[in-house]
Amino acid sequence: MSTAPNRRAVAVILLIPLMVTLALWAFAWPAARIAPRDLPVGVAGPASAAQQLEQRFEQRDGAFDVHRFDDEAAARTAIEDRTVYGAVVATPQGPHLLTASAASPVVSQLLREAVTASVPEDTRVRVTDVVAAPPGDPRGSALGASVLPLALAGMAAGAVVTLMGLRGARAAVTLVGAAALVGLAATAVAHSWLGALTGDWWTVAGVLALTVLAIGSAVAGLAALFGPRGIGLGALLMVLLGNPFSGVTSAPELLPEPVGAIGQWLPPGAGGSLLRSVAFFDGSAAGAAVLTLSLWTLFGLAAVLFARRAPTPAEPVEPAREPALTG
Repeated sequence: MSTAPNRRAVAVILLIPLMVTLALWAFAWPAARIAPRDLPVGVAGPASAAQQLEQRFEQRDGAFDVHRFDDEAAARTAIEDRTVYGAVVATPQGPHLLTASAASPVVSQLLREAVTASVPEDTRVRVTDVVAAPPGDPRGSALGASVLPLALAGMAAGAVVTLMGLRGARAAVTLVGAAALVGLAATAVAHSWLGALTGDWWTVAGVLALTVLAIGSAVAGLAALFGPRGIGLGALLMVLLGNPFSGVTSAPELLPEPVGAIGQWLPPGAGGSLLRSVAFFDGSAAGAAVLTLSLWTLFGLAAVLFARRAPTPAEPVEPAREPALTG
């Protein structure tokens, strides 16, 4: 009996537990270690009172990155600009907490608990949600659940283009067309039907399409450079790492370091951050995410257009032709 099938069986037996372990690490570890790490928050009010609030935040070493503002109006503007997730304003009636559940319901709840625990029991903490999550998705569940389908859609587009043997401009047009249709369909569901997203309809559709295009073109580009095994590398980056490292269900600053930063360098995390910006914050703080998605898209499309890739199973290698003999 040939040893080749036995070797393949052993490889599968060893590979599956390894993949499961890696998936559990990527998904479960960040979720189990959620805590604030340099989380941007603000304090405002009279100098002495604001300093006391700042000291209370700084008692949790490394948890918060505190920004000082002159008054409540400045703190509200910083929240709307996505400079901070929330702010505490010192008033004669007690602390006034400003939050933005649209930025992260998890962070909003964390700030409520932190501020409430830092004041005497008989002190009432007034809370104002400056940028509230939409009524159709008050807990941000739909937005958080959207990252994996987008990643899978991009993966599918890149893999199909590769396995069908599409090359050059035809492959690029296919990727762009598929991403555009996914963006329109996803916006129709999340924006028009569920009401989980607000903001300009076409802008949201463009962000979703760009996210899918960045993922799909990156997968196809990796396959163009490394052959079919590039699809596996794309799955590792976009699904196994990009989805749990995105921070969309919580916030990048709540994930273990450097997971949060890595997630924002990958298309799923950048796409989720950009989607929040355009859906709830009029595009504030969108520049870095747009740049990240654009770079991944350009890299992928350039590889698809110009790289000489190995033939796929759909593209059998033609035998070299012998020159014709002359009499």
